[in-house]
Amino acid sequence: MTDSNLEQTISDTGYAKVLIKLQPGAVGGGAGLATSAEGFERFLHETLLEPDQEQTTHLRHAFSAKMTGGADLALAVARPPTVKIYPRLGLAIGYADHNALTALEANPQVAAVQKAPELSLIRPVTALNGRKRLSKTWGITKLKADKLWQAGYEGQGVIIGHLDTGVDGSHPALTDAIAAFAEFDFQGNLVPGATATDSDEHGTHTAGTLVGHETAVSGPIGVAPKAKLASAMVIEGGDVISRILAGLEWLVDQNTRILSMSLGLRGYTPAFQTVIDALRANNILPVIAVGNEYANTSRSPGNYPNVLSIGAMAPDDTVADFSGSQTFNRPIDPIVPDLVGPGVGIYSSVPGGKFKIMDGTSMATPHIAGLAALLLSAVPEASANDLEAAIQDACTLPATMTQARANRGYPDGLVALAALRSRMGLPQTPTVPRKVARPRRKA
Repeated sequence: MTDSNLEQTISDTGYAKVLIKLQPGAVGGGAGLATSAEGFERFLHETLLEPDQEQTTHLRHAFSAKMTGGADLALAVARPPTVKIYPRLGLAIGYADHNALTALEANPQVAAVQKAPELSLIRPVTALNGRKRLSKTWGITKLKADKLWQAGYEGQGVIIGHLDTGVDGSHPALTDAIAAFAEFDFQGNLVPGATATDSDEHGTHTAGTLVGHETAVSGPIGVAPKAKLASAMVIEGGDVISRILAGLEWLVDQNTRILSMSLGLRGYTPAFQTVIDALRANNILPVIAVGNEYANTSRSPGNYPNVLSIGAMAPDDTVADFSGSQTFNRPIDPIVPDLVGPGVGIYSSVPGGKFKIMDGTSMATPHIAGLAALLLSAVPEASANDLEAAIQDACTLPATMTQARANRGYPDGLVALAALRSRMGLPQTPTVPRKVARPRRKA
């Protein structure tokens, strides 16, 4: 079925950027598929349109003014390709007119064609300078992450995917916390030799909540302090969808099992569903913010049924007033978010060795992704589905929250570990007290 929004855009402008879902083996196949794959790639290059050269020249110049010190200027001024192919995701992106769309839909190697989405950062609602604070953050204790640390589960051996504005790798709270870093330019090309930097401060703040450790001026800020990040700078500016897809393709190669992402399109659109499906097919759990536009709103893909959708809660066990929530007419997972996490008054790192206190579902999302990392370090054989189910089963909905706004409520880390072990058929360990595990039977 043709995307009506795509057809309308082509009718209005003559062309549109398209996201192409490929059939398995269409590109990047083994030796037996090499000839077929090469022919299909040639078909894509011959069928899709070349990008507008005048527009992309301006884009290249804009990026060249913002490139990091280790980048190669020649890359920024390179001619953009007709099509970009992401074999690990099973996706391609390019520009199509009516004739190209007809050819794509007729090709048996193409599973679907839709208008490419354009995502934006879910910015914090507030951001205040943080003073010296040596205690654990309230989010860590609320989720009982510190209790899991005491049991020996601190995220060791886990790599968390982090798509954001980048990360300041020189921050004291993030020393040795970055396993890999990638910067993608305004056209979605990998910038060689890029150092771990942040084009804003959002990425360093969310990174600190994921894996930040104690410093001389701050107590523990990260939920999974021994996990590591595969962090990519993909937003904001330029060809955002190409940057994000390139970042996701890169993340699959980094052996990530969990993705923390605070990006989205306002409202509901299925345009990013193909990408989320590709992540789930690669056994990656996407933990995504629902958005900060208050009740009866949400963002895509944070409102999809096959992501772990996260809203924000305050220390007094209420849902933050800005936190998005919405009910959909669908049989599976009709209410978003799936659950809420600490997202008000969150103290974490920002570039330059500093700290800030921020509010937002962007702050809640890395709390839950960090919890997933703790569980994965305890049970490394757990799948993305197992982690998701355990976290959901460990939630409690307090009287101060409604289901319409918080859905399942917020998770207890110890109960989540018990739920995960039960789901995997593993014995409960002495580090999970029986009295803590009891709420699992109520779910």
